[in-house]
Order: sequence, then C-alpha cells, then structure tokens
Amino acid sequence: MALTTAVTAKPVSIFAHLLGIILYALFMVLGPVLAAGEGLVFGILGIYVIFKFHNEIGLWNMFTLHSWLGIITICSFGLQWLLGLFTSLFPGAEKTAKATLMPWHIYAGMVIFVLAVCSTEMGLAQAFIFLGLGRSQEALIVNFTGLFIFLFAASVGLTVFLPRGD
Repeated sequence: MALTTAVTAKPVSIFAHLLGIILYALFMVLGPVLAAGEGLVFGILGIYVIFKFHNEIGLWNMFTLHSWLGIITICSFGLQWLLGLFTSLFPGAEKTAKATLMPWHIYAGMVIFVLAVCSTEMGLAQAFIFLGLGRSQEALIVNFTGLFIFLFAASVGLTVFLPRGD
C-alpha cells in the first residue's frame, strides 16, 4: 500500500491539522501530569481517536515505534494508577509498606513520563515527515513544540531527582 502525501489543502485546513497534532501531543504528555484519572481518560480517548482516524483513511494501526510506545505508555500508566490507588486505599496496608513502595512508584512514574515524552517527540517527527513540511512556518511550530516538550521533560526530571531538604 503506497502512501502519497501531496499537499493540496488550503492554509487554514493545514493550520487546523497542525493545531490538532500539537493539542494531541500536549494532551498525551500533560494529561497524566496534571490530573491522573483524567489523564488516563484523555490518553484512552487519544488512542481511540487515532485508531478511528487511521481506519477512516485506510492506514494500518500500530505500524510505527511511536504507536507501540504510545500503547505501552497508556497501559503502564493505567497499571500504575490502579496499583497506586489500591495500595493507598487498602485499609490494612502499613505505613512502612507504603514507604517501601514509594521509591518504586516514583521510578515507575518517571519511566512512564519518559515514555510519554519519547512517544510524543516521535509523533511530532512522524507528522513532520508525513506532512512533508520541509522549511515552512508549520515546520517551525512543530520543531518549537518538540523543543518545549523536551525542556519541560528536563525540568520535571531535575525536580524529581534533585535532593530535597526533608
């Protein structure tokens, strides 16, 4: 199946498509960070939307590393969310058991966050290539979005791994 990407759309529709890509990327990265339960819902909704879109235009699902990492990210996030929920709400759990699990919870959260960032960056690169942006204003928007996501991830990593004054 050959994929052709001839751009014959009007600038407004190209802008709307790029805005959709950027919002999709931001929801996939910032959703889990801002609100855990809602982030999981946004992630599942994002996967549903992209599967539906691929089916409508006749593209295969799950054919890039971006899609595989995205599915792994959402599944891992859902698993950690459930485990964290049951561990924190379990009435018989001792504080020492919760304290023992906390470093592992933080580590798993960082791994999931890095997976989300990597998947988002690969999705931006994939959109850049599929849309054939080259040297254009849209390309600058996509590139700066990727740069800002990287800087956000670096600041989150710094915040998590710097020693605290507890």
